[in-house]
Amino acid sequence: MKDEGNKTNIKLLLQALVVGIFTGIVVGLFRFGIEKTSGFWLHLFQLAHSNPLWFIVIIIGFIAVAVIAGYFVKQYPHVGGSGIPEVKLQLQGKLSLQWFPILWRKLIGGILVIGTGLFLGPEGPSLQLGSTIGQGVGQGFKQNKLNSRILLATGAASGLSAAFGAPLSGALFVLEEVFHNFSPLVWMNALAGAIASNFVVSNLFGIHPALGILYNHSFPIVLYWHLIILGILLGVLGHLYKVGLFSLKKVYAKITFLPHWLHGLIPLAILIPIAYFWPLITGPGNRLILAMPHIITQSGWGLVGLLAFYYVMRIVFSIVAYDSGLPSGIFLPILTMGALIGATYGLFMVQLGLLPQRLVVNLVIFSMAGYFAAIIRAPFTAIILITEMVGSLLHLMPLAVVAFIALLVDELLGGKPIYGLLAAAMDKHSDRKVNYTGQADRMVLPVYESSRLVDKKVSEIKWPEDTRVSTIRRDGDEIIPNGQTVIRGGDMLILEFDSSQRGAVYSKMKQLQGVELDG
Repeated sequence: MKDEGNKTNIKLLLQALVVGIFTGIVVGLFRFGIEKTSGFWLHLFQLAHSNPLWFIVIIIGFIAVAVIAGYFVKQYPHVGGSGIPEVKLQLQGKLSLQWFPILWRKLIGGILVIGTGLFLGPEGPSLQLGSTIGQGVGQGFKQNKLNSRILLATGAASGLSAAFGAPLSGALFVLEEVFHNFSPLVWMNALAGAIASNFVVSNLFGIHPALGILYNHSFPIVLYWHLIILGILLGVLGHLYKVGLFSLKKVYAKITFLPHWLHGLIPLAILIPIAYFWPLITGPGNRLILAMPHIITQSGWGLVGLLAFYYVMRIVFSIVAYDSGLPSGIFLPILTMGALIGATYGLFMVQLGLLPQRLVVNLVIFSMAGYFAAIIRAPFTAIILITEMVGSLLHLMPLAVVAFIALLVDELLGGKPIYGLLAAAMDKHSDRKVNYTGQADRMVLPVYESSRLVDKKVSEIKWPEDTRVSTIRRDGDEIIPNGQTVIRGGDMLILEFDSSQRGAVYSKMKQLQGVELDG
């Protein structure tokens, strides 16, 4: 029986590698397409400096992009946005999507939209592209419900890995923020797929850190008070970003002169003067981040003001662009805003004589992790992601300090993970009644130390209707529970129920545990 289980796990692992390879190919094509279209639009804006007639071409082109991408979203609404909330809901059993119609529309729509120079990123869409491939592979191999979800999560990890060139972060983000399941079967397959996809894109684009910024000076302990102030600032600004993101959605909902699927015309119209006057700050932000080491070698209050202006412009326009519903993500734009906060704060302190200028680059790096942690609420991913993208393991302690303080501030302000909020807003029918399918499904849920289930007997708990605890995993062993079995912190509960009830069971278990399953 054990040999059968090992064979099944090996087959699943091989399928995870298939998911990773195909995801690497698709996301590699996605990145290549964005790179080429981005260069095309930048060239047109350069031509417009010498001949204003090129603006006609730009305007017509932007209208075409808005219409094509908007029509894709009109056909399949879940093509819009980053796609991460959709993946969360799919894994919770609250959303069912057709994988191929999403795949090709997200691929083409994302290339068209992100390539224009809007302050939007490819990472969320890459994650969704990977998840659709995982879903397709699961269906192709006729996997059961549990393994299909593992392959879907593997595709998501592979997509993020291929987008950033960061396999550890890709797997960790899916485990920490999307799937919320650290069982060996999940993380092993997610990591295998992430490594495979990164191998593919590394062969296409070369092996180098995505944000290879050199910062060789250690941050002195005596200056750690800067990290505290910076962490507080990042936490407050990250919280305000989330407030702004959800507030503007209400404004878009009130727009009547344009149908919802053409809201993309608004940010594209605003982009034209920005791309004409400040081309460096357009796009996801990687060009601006890589230019930071040169920018921060300069000094003066004027530069501090300019960087602050860039931040305000990016946060406002990023929200305007994302809330329009176009296929796009916010990962890299968030890192860019964090870098601008760090640079602005660092140069401000340099002007006051409170910080050596050579350490400003450190604050740029730390701030990316802090801002990400405050908004995404995935601190471990933030630390590992920045470490992988920058390509340095020398500064983990200050990274962790800034990320922790920023996260704590957002927590004190009542903040929640942004993708959890987006998924909750999307999930308007989680309590709808569904017909039983008669097919068994399983869910693996961790029991945290703070859970209400800890130290209670199985018989004392009012489990969701028609749900049974089939197995409890504890310290590497599997226990077949009875009514007198006591649940301990750190246990993994394996629940069985009808496949149609997955979303309802997830929601009820979240309430029953009395803790946030959403990270």
